[in-house]
Amino acid sequence: MGFGINMSKARDIHRNHIRIERTSKLNALDIEFQKALETSADTATIVSKKQALRDAPADSAIESAANEAALKAQWNTAILGTSPYT
Repeated sequence: MGFGINMSKARDIHRNHIRIERTSKLNALDIEFQKALETSADTATIVSKKQALRDAPADSAIESAANEAALKAQWNTAILGTSPYT
């Protein structure tokens, strides 16, 4: 029996990568939101993007990932950008 990946720790590390990546994106969206408020523009899209970033660490695909490859594949490039695993 060889050594394997501790998936519990790998999930925690993955969630931390998400949290790190989303910080700058949330900051940019905060600025965009303030500008939209100043011009009375619609903020619904911005609010939706911010919520998706907040929800990203709780994605059920993280918990259901059976191995390292599945966990890495879970990175949502649509909201988080380029994967740190490539």
